[in-house]
Amino acid sequence: MVDILHRIGVRTAEPKKVYDALTTVEGLAGWWTDDTKGTAEVGGVLEFRFLPGGFDMEVVETRPSERVVWRVVDGPEEWVGTTIDWDLRQSGDYTIVLFRHQGWKEPVEFMYHCSTKWGSYLMSLKSLVETGQGAPAPRDVQISDWH
Repeated sequence: MVDILHRIGVRTAEPKKVYDALTTVEGLAGWWTDDTKGTAEVGGVLEFRFLPGGFDMEVVETRPSERVVWRVVDGPEEWVGTTIDWDLRQSGDYTIVLFRHQGWKEPVEFMYHCSTKWGSYLMSLKSLVETGQGAPAPRDVQISDWH
């Protein structure tokens, strides 16, 4: 198994702002994709849609201002069964976001694409929290088709 790992610092003295962007449909639509629906509470399913397709994530764990975990229950074959973990901690004026997309069966080319896109979307999350304006799909950086 292989993982996608990223770390960003978001200038905010309140991890709750980052947490809210990860645990509300409005927040998620503000940095990942405009087409976000579902329930962000534990046991709920979030539906994220993009032009080429989408993902459904079961919310597995939430700890206010500290942690969010999703399990992919529908989407591209390579994603189904993987987990997405967000760990948050405060460091001075920044909330540190440790991101993990865990459980890929193998490092296929699509994983490389997704790692780049996750980096782009994490910068969108940072922008949303710091400035109030993210760059969710379809206004995100376009790098290529999925496959």
